[in-house]
Amino acid sequence: MTTELAGTARQAGPSGLPMLSLAALGVVFGDIGTSPLYAYREALRAATPAGQAAEAGQILGVLSLILWALILVVAVKYVLLLLRADNEGEGGTLSLLALCNRALPRPAPWLIPIGLIGAAMFFGDAVITPAISVLSAVEGLVVFEPGLKDWVMPIGLLVLLPLFILQSRGTSAVARLFGPVMLVWFVTIGLAGLIQAARVPAVFAGLSPVYALQFLASNGLTGLMVLGAAFLAVTGAEALYADMGHFGRKPIVRAWIFIAFPALLLNYFGQAAVVLTNPADSVNPFFRLFPEDYLLPVVFLSAAATVIASQAVISGAFSLARQAVQLRLLPRLRIRHTSTEQEGQIFVPVVNTLLLLGVTLLVLSFGSSERLAAAYGISVTGSMLVTTLLAFVVARHHWGWPWRLAILALGGFFILDLIFLAANLIKIRDGGWLPLMIAIALVSVMLSWRRGVRHLTEQDEKSMVPVSVLLRQMDSPSVAVIQGTGVYLTTSQTITPKALLHCLKHFRALHDQLIFVQVRTANQPVVAPSARLELEKVTARVTRITLFFGYMETPDVPKALIQHFRVERGFSMMTTSFILSRRRLRLAATGTIPRWQARLFLWCSRNAAGPTDYFRIPAGRVVEIGTQVNL
Repeated sequence: MTTELAGTARQAGPSGLPMLSLAALGVVFGDIGTSPLYAYREALRAATPAGQAAEAGQILGVLSLILWALILVVAVKYVLLLLRADNEGEGGTLSLLALCNRALPRPAPWLIPIGLIGAAMFFGDAVITPAISVLSAVEGLVVFEPGLKDWVMPIGLLVLLPLFILQSRGTSAVARLFGPVMLVWFVTIGLAGLIQAARVPAVFAGLSPVYALQFLASNGLTGLMVLGAAFLAVTGAEALYADMGHFGRKPIVRAWIFIAFPALLLNYFGQAAVVLTNPADSVNPFFRLFPEDYLLPVVFLSAAATVIASQAVISGAFSLARQAVQLRLLPRLRIRHTSTEQEGQIFVPVVNTLLLLGVTLLVLSFGSSERLAAAYGISVTGSMLVTTLLAFVVARHHWGWPWRLAILALGGFFILDLIFLAANLIKIRDGGWLPLMIAIALVSVMLSWRRGVRHLTEQDEKSMVPVSVLLRQMDSPSVAVIQGTGVYLTTSQTITPKALLHCLKHFRALHDQLIFVQVRTANQPVVAPSARLELEKVTARVTRITLFFGYMETPDVPKALIQHFRVERGFSMMTTSFILSRRRLRLAATGTIPRWQARLFLWCSRNAAGPTDYFRIPAGRVVEIGTQVNL
């Protein structure tokens, strides 16, 4: 998600597709590309009673479940269908939510909670993915040397900690290696799988869905548990859609069809062949694909691939957090740009810290990829279910599909997502509660933030002073005129900013030129420079400006003003002051919102980035006036 190649995705012609496809391998397919490390192993373990060797029917049944999960969920649902549901070229849960809001004839309140759940589920996935991926790779050392079992957790932490520590420096230099490394990874696992499968041609029968259906029909609850484990093979499929804006649809489709998909199929065939030959190898069939002389290099390659998968998820969490802030689902967060060339390369300190703490606690608490597998899957299935629901709205109202066609095309995937979710909910007691708790916590934060902001807005509206009243007072002889320009941020162009009222009340002075700036977030990822600014000249001294930013952009108010006023005389940042109102919130004795939500909103407000940092206003040009508000 952070490669420099990604930034040129929309401008690349046919000649640039191979390079973009290679870059997509290193970002889009990192998570799903490393799932063979644990997916078949965990599904086969769930299918086999403790202490018993796997039988041929179980081996082929599990293989068939995984293969058809890849075909239906990834190839058909995401590659063929959802990659067409783009919002100005962007994908992902929040992009799909914004597209739904644009497509519906009137606002639908029920869409917001669904979008919140989808976003929260992704963050749960972002915590678990680095932990399970890296641990599963390091566990290959145990196959090489059983005595290293106690060192798996410390080595895993040594791999993960530098990854989070180095986030603040940006990833553009390392990202150039992501594509080539993942290409080597896919070629290696595909070739190893092909060699083993060629020795046992019977495994290719697993491509028939009959084996999957027979296995589910004859195993009851166990079959449902195995289905939940088999779903691990498609974790990371959401990245196909979420990263569309960084590479475009064609590079992702080509990378999937020609490299990732065949490599994954061959590898799973090979793992099944290994277990058919020697059922005892079901303990770790992936690493048994390779001769002992090649095992150590494969472990290092696996570690590199899982680090890449982790980096992609971390970068995705940064981008999703910025989208949530722009859509006012989260408080303003401090966002740092780590590249002067690529705007999409960002670092969100609070998100990075929370992910680091979460991943570290997971590794220390669970200790192995086998135990973490029980916690994995719920967040992904929940996110996929949300995506299907939102895609139905887009198909019906944006694409204009008839009801029957929309239900026929997406109803089957909705049922499939529900089945996978039910299969994963069985694992709640074994660790599946973890992503649910993460999602509940995040949804609580986002709902509390939305409710608190709405409460403050309602209070502002009750005490508002219309701009028309200000216009009658500002030219009074008792109001001094200060040379220069005063910029006031406002949430509405029809009411007078609180900071300006305080200037009149306490100083009886106003600038010669007044600019009221309202920042609005568009339901599209990026706003064209020509549509960035709307201006209304109210009087000779007062100007109203509305700035529009996409939800994938970081608002830069001074830059937008300079770009507009650079041809006008008399405007200079050196003679411009930004007068901001800083609220000091406190809990009221009797509030209109629940006490716990008020406390949570208060905590979020205190830890939110100030408008100076968020809107990228030079600190030397800012004047802040404090106000106290009861919550």
